[in-house]
Amino acid sequence: MSRDRKTLFWISGILVFGTLLHVLSSILLPFVVGMAIAYFLDPVADRLEEKGLSRNLATCVILLAFFIASLSLVLLVIPLLQEQIIEFARLVPRIIEAVQIQVQPYLEQLRADLPPEAMDKVRAVIGTYAGKIASWVTRLLAGVWSGGVAVFNVLSLVLITPIVAFYLLRDWDLITAKVDTWLPRGSAPTLRQQILAIDATIAGFVRGQSSVCLVLAALYGISLTVIGLKSGLLVGLGAGLISFIPYLGASVGMIIGVGIALVQFSEWTMIATVAGVFLIGQTLESYLLTPKLVGDRVGLHPVWIIFALLAGGALLGFTGVLIAIPTAAVIGVLVRFALARYLESDLYSGKVEGRSE
Repeated sequence: MSRDRKTLFWISGILVFGTLLHVLSSILLPFVVGMAIAYFLDPVADRLEEKGLSRNLATCVILLAFFIASLSLVLLVIPLLQEQIIEFARLVPRIIEAVQIQVQPYLEQLRADLPPEAMDKVRAVIGTYAGKIASWVTRLLAGVWSGGVAVFNVLSLVLITPIVAFYLLRDWDLITAKVDTWLPRGSAPTLRQQILAIDATIAGFVRGQSSVCLVLAALYGISLTVIGLKSGLLVGLGAGLISFIPYLGASVGMIIGVGIALVQFSEWTMIATVAGVFLIGQTLESYLLTPKLVGDRVGLHPVWIIFALLAGGALLGFTGVLIAIPTAAVIGVLVRFALARYLESDLYSGKVEGRSE
């Protein structure tokens, strides 16, 4: 087969796969979650097999322990956060009012400094862009919701995910071995090398970033609770858990935390302390936690991660958000491989076949 036909074959396969993914996105959520569980628990199953357990027994033990631990964590956390969620809902109108009070003097000063025509233009521009941003956020959230739990309800997710996880974890080694036999024989070594690179990137990022999120959630939650901020545990845990999106956790946490502090505290030192918690957390994340726990070896730039998450949510809803990071890792590895091949090619060096310069 010629190189052009091989290229056409792979491009056609990718397009067909992407089309199927888009068409079936509304029912993929439990399968994606089940596959993720099987992927990350497969090393544990392999170790239990080495100790003498059958694959079936190892799979049952691991999944039972996993789901019991997950359910216990949910049952433990929900009572702790329930009261804080209610308290936060009550605080929202007061937060908006407090922010308006703080911003009002600056708006008055701006109105005094600018002529009426300029103020009208500023209002028009702000109104236009605010409407566009609100519309975009609404569409994104609607896509995430409609592509996830709303279409394939929670009951189906709870029932199907354990079944998918069980069969995939039990047969993981058989599936990977079978797929290996389908690889083109001439390209199999290269494909295996790239698959290993993709596996290392996904595992390194997810495990490392999960550790970072847990550390930050504990840091923010405990610190804000000690300070005495209302709903501090809720805000801290939320900010930490969304920190896998670069800078978003600290930014959102600081905005909400400072808003609550403006309502709750009269001293600026307490408000500054709340802001300082998130500044310290972001500094630790950037200069200590991420370099140590994630590192540069995964090759996923923060801008690429943000783009992948937004694109995944817009295209495939909540399922797209779940597969955004693995997809970004795959594309990143393939792009680096293609770039390396390009730099080694005559196209880059300027050499003409059959003639040296």
